[in-house]
Amino acid sequence: MKIIQVIILGIIQGIAEFLPISSSAHLIIFRDIFGIGQFITGEFEMSFDIALHFGTLLAILVYFFKDFFKMIKDGFTKGVKTTDGKILWYIVVATIPAAIFGVLFEDKIDELVRSNYVLICGCLALMGIIIYLCDKRNKQTKTFKTMNLKDAIIIGFSQVCALIPGFSRSGTTIAAARCLKMKREDAAKFSFYLSAPVVAGAVAIKVLKGEMLSLITFNPTVFIIGVLISFISGLLCIKFLLKYIKSHDYNIFMWYRLGIALLSLIVLLFK
Repeated sequence: MKIIQVIILGIIQGIAEFLPISSSAHLIIFRDIFGIGQFITGEFEMSFDIALHFGTLLAILVYFFKDFFKMIKDGFTKGVKTTDGKILWYIVVATIPAAIFGVLFEDKIDELVRSNYVLICGCLALMGIIIYLCDKRNKQTKTFKTMNLKDAIIIGFSQVCALIPGFSRSGTTIAAARCLKMKREDAAKFSFYLSAPVVAGAVAIKVLKGEMLSLITFNPTVFIIGVLISFISGLLCIKFLLKYIKSHDYNIFMWYRLGIALLSLIVLLFK
């Protein structure tokens, strides 16, 4: 039974990390409100969530391996003279705000917000509307080639909001990119690219603190299955979203966010 719940949480992470619906909010809601994976508590909970994020990090690195290789190659040999080289350094710049705020405030925000389910549901609903409006009211005129440093900085600062469960890292960055009139596909790709250094940093910090390695040692099956499932579902979700947004807007994600927020509040009310 526990393994089935781990598989479900891995699927949720893989889907919610890349769709603009907030993976952290979904892991909290499904575990604490819907009761899936309630045996994962305390320090185990934080480490398991980071492990699931590591699975989706692997999905990003595998799916966009050629993109990252080209960006790193051009970035260090040609600087910003090529589009790929420019995007690499824009990723670096855009990562700085989230890295600083994450190190300084993430633990405090987790302590204050993680169990505030009403606030999390409110953020889910609010961000759903914001994503819809940002996408609906802006044309698709800007590409990676015409993207500039100011765009990268604005998108980078938008990631800071994602420290609060419910806002969504992919949701905030995609919304910011669409407000800057970036094409849907390029907005999603840049959001995916940005997830790599942010998640890698979070995993590294957790590992360096030491608790995660000991927990993995005592629960290897849970962690291995969780990482594997989030990796596979993440790969499938990336492919789905990039194909979906070629001919659709983000309307469906707004309605889903509103629906899951309302359902969670109803379950919470009668729990």
